[in-house]
Amino acid sequence: MTENMDKRKEMENSEAKTELANRIAGQSRRVASTYQHIEDSVIRAVRWFSSLIDRSLFNRRYSKFVSLILAILMYAVVNYNSRASIYTNTLRSARELSAINVTAKYNADTFELTGLPSTADIVIYGDATSVTSAANSNGVVTADLEGLTEGTHEVKLSAEGFGDNVTVKIEPSNAIITLKKKTTQAYDLTYDFINQDKMESIYSAGTPSFEYTRVNVRASKDTLNTIAFIKALIDVSGQTSDFTQDAKLVAYDAAGMPVEADIYPSTIEVTVPVTSPNKTVPIEVEISGEVPNAMAIDNIEMDQQTVTIYGPESVLGQIDKVVVTVNASTISKDSTIMRPITLPTGVNSSNINQITMSIKLAEGTSRTIDGVKINYRNNINNYKASPHVENKTTTSVTVFGTEANIANITAEDINVYVDMKDAKPGLQEFPLEVEQPSGGLVRYSLTESVYELNVLGETNDDGGSGEGADVNNG
Repeated sequence: MTENMDKRKEMENSEAKTELANRIAGQSRRVASTYQHIEDSVIRAVRWFSSLIDRSLFNRRYSKFVSLILAILMYAVVNYNSRASIYTNTLRSARELSAINVTAKYNADTFELTGLPSTADIVIYGDATSVTSAANSNGVVTADLEGLTEGTHEVKLSAEGFGDNVTVKIEPSNAIITLKKKTTQAYDLTYDFINQDKMESIYSAGTPSFEYTRVNVRASKDTLNTIAFIKALIDVSGQTSDFTQDAKLVAYDAAGMPVEADIYPSTIEVTVPVTSPNKTVPIEVEISGEVPNAMAIDNIEMDQQTVTIYGPESVLGQIDKVVVTVNASTISKDSTIMRPITLPTGVNSSNINQITMSIKLAEGTSRTIDGVKINYRNNINNYKASPHVENKTTTSVTVFGTEANIANITAEDINVYVDMKDAKPGLQEFPLEVEQPSGGLVRYSLTESVYELNVLGETNDDGGSGEGADVNNG
């Protein structure tokens, strides 16, 4: 019985396997049929589309339309890449800057540096934001000279302080520099007053006193050899009384040009006396030209006879008058005129700037005065000399002016002379000169223009070169 049951189970299992195999085979046939159907549909679609393309591309009716479509497609493809680049890349920029300061890294206490340009031009490249930020930074161009020895070197310039997000191009990119060892030398101090135009003209700065009279200057030997003097620049602007200040020290060459050098100390304390020295002197009229129509100036009356002048005492001591000029050729009748006062060189100011003059005219007349002695000047070699015409030691002078002004003039009032500065031994002609009287109301003129002298090589023992002495007759 057991065997029959086992046989029945084996038959049932065999039938189940057969049925499963039949179902799988049927499903495979259905899948293959489906794929075949899809493949046939795709082939038919491709053939239809290919036929459509052929009819469209190679049909004259649709060729232009197809060309337009293809052109639009190509344009879209190309510009898609460009637009993508625009939106995916940051905007690039460049900016040029001029005259950027150039600095150097070196031992300035030991070496003197020459040849390095003071400025350089740069171009900054990068994105727009970084370039703008770099351009507004305090970047500099530097030359790294550390480790270099005395001599001439070619060095590369580099940019610092512009940021890490930009590229900087420098022009010039290199420089030829020279390093020279410094030495120290002592110099005496001199001084200059500056801004004197900002000090009231009635005041005068006196001789300053210094904290030190000598200072040390450190530079290369070549530079030290060009220094002629060290000056303390003393600012006198607005000073009205004695003052003390720290004056800047500057080195100058013989031509008065500043020299770059290290001065120790760089400033010095100075004390300057301020005074208001003045002097009252007479006003003298100096007349030029001639009054027209044979007239002459009879007298001049001024509303001021003296003027007070201000300036350094050394200048005032050499001044004994102040001159006012009048051009007589512009005066044809009695006149009242105003004329400016001409201040002598070195005078800072005066208490008055002009005067009023009343000028009276009269008929001019002339007369000749004989027996005017001929004197000599500047006989620097103390030569003996005698007139070529024997005993001719005088000449005649014509005086012109109003009758009242020339009436009392004598030969003794007139100084006629020859200038022997260029005298040489032998017969020589000298121009005769006449000294015009002060005031200009009277005019002298010579009746002869030259004077002949026999100049001897011998010299006078007593010198005799004083002004106004007689010509030595040997």
